[in-house]
Amino acid sequence: MIKRVFRQMLSAQIISSMTVMLCMLVDSIMIGRFLGVDSMTAYGLATPVLLVFAAVGTTLSAGIQVMCGKTMGGGDMKGTNACFSVSVFLAFVISVAGSVLVILFSSPICTLLGAGNPVPGNDVFFLTRDYLRGFIIGAPAFIFAQIMVPYMQITGNRTRLITAVAAMTAADVALDILNVFVVKQGTFGMGVASSVSYYIAFFIGLVYFFKKKCVFRFNFAYVKAKTCGTLLKYGVPTVVNQVSLVLMVFVMNSILLDVGKNNAVAAYSVISTVGNICYCVGSGVASVALMLSSIFYSDEDRSELCSLVKTMSFYSALLVSLLTVAVFFSAPALVALFLTEAPAAADMAVLGVRLFSLSLLPGALNTTFKNYYQGVNKAWLTQAISLMQNFALVAAFAFLLSRFWGVTGVWLSFLCGETLTLIIMAAIVFIKSRRVSFSAETFAFLPAEFGAAQNDCFETSADSIERVVEASEKAQEFCIRYGETRRNSSLLALCIEEMAVNIVRHGFAGDGKEHSIDIRLVYKGGRRVIRIRDNCADFDPVKYMELHRVDEPTAHIGIRMVMKMVKSANYVNSLGLNNLTLVL
Repeated sequence: MIKRVFRQMLSAQIISSMTVMLCMLVDSIMIGRFLGVDSMTAYGLATPVLLVFAAVGTTLSAGIQVMCGKTMGGGDMKGTNACFSVSVFLAFVISVAGSVLVILFSSPICTLLGAGNPVPGNDVFFLTRDYLRGFIIGAPAFIFAQIMVPYMQITGNRTRLITAVAAMTAADVALDILNVFVVKQGTFGMGVASSVSYYIAFFIGLVYFFKKKCVFRFNFAYVKAKTCGTLLKYGVPTVVNQVSLVLMVFVMNSILLDVGKNNAVAAYSVISTVGNICYCVGSGVASVALMLSSIFYSDEDRSELCSLVKTMSFYSALLVSLLTVAVFFSAPALVALFLTEAPAAADMAVLGVRLFSLSLLPGALNTTFKNYYQGVNKAWLTQAISLMQNFALVAAFAFLLSRFWGVTGVWLSFLCGETLTLIIMAAIVFIKSRRVSFSAETFAFLPAEFGAAQNDCFETSADSIERVVEASEKAQEFCIRYGETRRNSSLLALCIEEMAVNIVRHGFAGDGKEHSIDIRLVYKGGRRVIRIRDNCADFDPVKYMELHRVDEPTAHIGIRMVMKMVKSANYVNSLGLNNLTLVL
């Protein structure tokens, strides 16, 4: 089931990862084609500020993915709503405070970014300031749109995500065209167009959170310093990642101004924008890896985590390899979208896009494993990868290679930095694991004592009543081999059969979709734990029995019998899957 869930989540996550980047892409094209090289340079200089706000959104989003993965994986809805309440509160406070600061200090910020001083003749300064002032209007929606993504993925509400991104993109294109040909407000108008489109995406997503079926509820009583600290702690690796990105853009702009002047910075703006869209594929795979690894880690499900490593590596390598070929050969056409009247900058950008495309594959693998390690509590490794791939190694190579090959050396630094990061990451895993192996087990990087031992665990899948009966018989045989009495073995097998047959009869019929059930029986710590996971419509047997206690005793007899046999039963719906855990 892991592969199917991964595929279902992946397309929506890649598209939602473009929430920020699509508007940046549209702005870059319109600015480059209609407002000139100075405006494109100003846009490139403003990018670090955009990345700072993106950093806030992605930090909160990553914290939500890890924290909600753990709370929902354990069936803790109070903890889940505490996470929701805190994330909404932090997003509001940070976005408003950040917007006010940028508005008040926009001039010194532009000077710090390298736009120079506000003197007559320095058009780049005023163009940079105008764009920031237009963009900052939409900063709250910009951040809120990002934190909505994990909540809607967790509840399987993926169609709304895609609708919001599509509407945002269409609005940004329309408003940019309106600004260029009708309103004519320059870079300020471009910033405002992006802001309005962010609000459109935000309001489309917001509707879901006011629906009755929404499982998330804001409660100000849950907004506590400890919970805020926990959420931010889970997001710290992403802070390191985003700060590294901001530093790298700042350093790259400085190096390029030195070796190639404004044309090189304009070319880098094109490369950055193309790169940000390309990164959405790798970051989409990585975001799914983060969410699933957090849930499976809280379940202590070693086999699912190893399966996840295989799946995420396959999709990352396949999709990004195809993307690399496409970007490499379409570089001239891509650059032509941005730069039409600056041949020197365009020539630099074509070579830069091609050399940059070669870094996409190692970069995607680095990002995917980085997020996976964040989900399995290896934050130190996540932070190390972030620093290496997003700043330290790339910036070091850019500085060194630019001394020999100028601007071309800067473009080569992406490939060199990402490749060396991947090699160092593998070396760390090999050293810590004390073995050199490229198996999923090795790169899953789990402690030897993590989860149930293979001999203590029975796992299988079923997609029909016949397969359920077969699974029940195999479970009984497993229990007998484990040392259970025949009576206890029969009862455990009966629990599995009753619940799974009920799912097939009532969950498989009617919708024409492909369904399956994953069954897991674990002996750990003196406990017998059954976990049943299916991809049918939402159904909580625990709550159902609470609502039907006074019904005819012979009704729902299978579920009643199972509930009387268990010590505890816990149900949670996450990622569009029903997850039932029974402790006997």
